[in-house]
This record gives sequence, C-alpha cells and structure tokens, in this order.
Amino acid sequence: MVTTSRPHPTAALSELGLQRLLGLALSAVLVRQGDMLAIKDLGSGLYLHANPAMAAFLGRPLDAVLGHSDPELFEAALLPALRAAEQTATVQGQPLISEHRFEWMGKRREFTVMRLLGQPDAEGPQCMLSVWFDARAQREQEAQLRLALEQIEQQQQANELLRREIADQALRDPSSGLYRRAHFEDQLRREVDLSTREHRDFAVVFIHLDPFSSRVLALGDAGQQRVLEAMGRLLRGGTRAMDASCRFDEHRFAVLLSGVGLATAHSRMESLRRKCAAHIVVHDGQELGFSVAMGVASFPHTALSLDGLVGACESALAEAQRRGGNQVTLAAIPFDAV
Repeated sequence: MVTTSRPHPTAALSELGLQRLLGLALSAVLVRQGDMLAIKDLGSGLYLHANPAMAAFLGRPLDAVLGHSDPELFEAALLPALRAAEQTATVQGQPLISEHRFEWMGKRREFTVMRLLGQPDAEGPQCMLSVWFDARAQREQEAQLRLALEQIEQQQQANELLRREIADQALRDPSSGLYRRAHFEDQLRREVDLSTREHRDFAVVFIHLDPFSSRVLALGDAGQQRVLEAMGRLLRGGTRAMDASCRFDEHRFAVLLSGVGLATAHSRMESLRRKCAAHIVVHDGQELGFSVAMGVASFPHTALSLDGLVGACESALAEAQRRGGNQVTLAAIPFDAV
C-alpha cells in the first residue's frame, strides 16, 4: 500500500499573495468579529486559508481545514448550492452575494456569503475568497435592538404621559376633579381671541349650587364633598373635549362651550340642570339631592369683550338665583339705539 502525503496548502500561496488577497477581501467588506473568512484554490478546490471562526464553524482544528476541499468539510447535501454560487461568482468576475440556509450540527443556520474572485500574483493560483456573515445572529441582534428601542420609546411615552398627568392634576380642583379658575380664565381668553379672528360664537355659563338641604348640612363637610364630586362628574359627562369646565369658587362652577350659540347653550344647560335636580347622592346610607342655578351668556351676541361677557353671565346667574334657583337664565341681548 502506497501512502501519498498531501502538500501543505500554504506552499501554493506565498505570504505576500495571502496578504494581497486578504487586503482585497477587507477592502470589499469589513470582517467583524465572528464572521468567517476562507480562501480556496479554484484549480484544486483546496482551502488555502481560513480564519479561526471558519474552523470553529466546521468543527475542526485550523490545520484540519487547510488543504481540504468542500466534499471533505461539508455535508453532501450542501455541495450543489456551494458549487453553483462559486461558479456564478467565477463567471461574472465580480463580488457575488448569496444566501445559504441549512441544518448544521443540529441547528438551523442562515448565512449571507460574499464571494470574490482574486489572484495573488501573476504566477499564483486563481482563488475564491468567501466571507460568511451569520444572518440569523444579525437578525436576532437587530430584533433585540428594535425591542430595546421600542421599550425606550414606550418608557419615554409613559414618562411623558405621567408628566402630563402630574401637570394636569396641578391644574385641577381635588374635590370636583374639574380645572381650577386660573386655567379656565386662560382658556376663556384664548377662546375670545380665536372667536374674534374667525367670527364664530361661543358661550359661557356660570353655575351656582343652590342652598344645601338640611340633610346635606347635617352631614357637614362629608356631605358637601359628595355633592361637589357628583357635580364634577355631571359636568365632565355633559361637556365635550373641546369645552372647558372648572370650579370657579366654593359653590360656583363655570363652563365654556366652544363654537356654541346662545340657543344651543341654553338647551344643553337646561338638560344639565334637570340631571342635577334628579341626581341622587348616597352617603352613609342617606340619599342627598341638590339643584343649581345657571346664567348663560354668549359671544358676540350678549357681549363683545371678555369683561362684558363675564359681567353678562354674572347678571344672568344673579337673576336665576333671584327667581329661586333651579333654573337657567339667559343674558340679555343688547340692542343699540338707531
């Protein structure tokens, strides 16, 4: 039996030639840590160079890779695809990017492989450089990055929401849950400016709780607190998002109805008045009722300025209270003398 020794592959590739080929590969793509690099002699099909990542993937020592061919290193089922990609890269003479998906050592692997034809020198062998990128690992890293970015964005949104909630709570009356007077007055000034520019109507309503019944008064602060909470709920449920309602002072509330004329405002407030009169508040097993008086004014029908509008609304509310409460009164519409 005659034994023939296989020449070491680096004997066919000088150190200078290897450096030229590696420089060519690195100029085409920046090889990252973990990417696999190999150089193969196209004539013999033997591997002339491989980096440690390639040897680790093949499950062999580096010396057991160099001087061997694909049939000795890869499973037979993978050879047709590898051979076809190399032939295409050889024919077109320019870098070729191909995808390879296969089972390897019990795991599903996915690679993006760049193949580049090169020759170290005029007398050296024609070689095929291949750089293997782990596409699956890259996609997992990208997915983890996307997840991390989404979590950061969600956290930022949650922080922004919390900031807005804290800021909003600072503007609200804790007893009724409605905005405080200062916020309402800011909204009112903006509405006057907007309506003046766009020539549209809006209405303002002042609401005053009628004198409490003896039953509410007997319960003291707790009973009055239940009434304030109920009034806040009814106002929030009876106004639109574009409207504004507030607790103006101890027993008085205010509502701004954006884009609403005097007749519509009267209809909506009359409905709210009836709801208040029919609403039952339960505290310590006792049923408590309450009613309200309302004054309604509108811009520009009953007043042409902010101060005039507030004054007209105050007058309408005073008239509703003078009549005994539990009713809605409209501000008078002035008629200029001709």
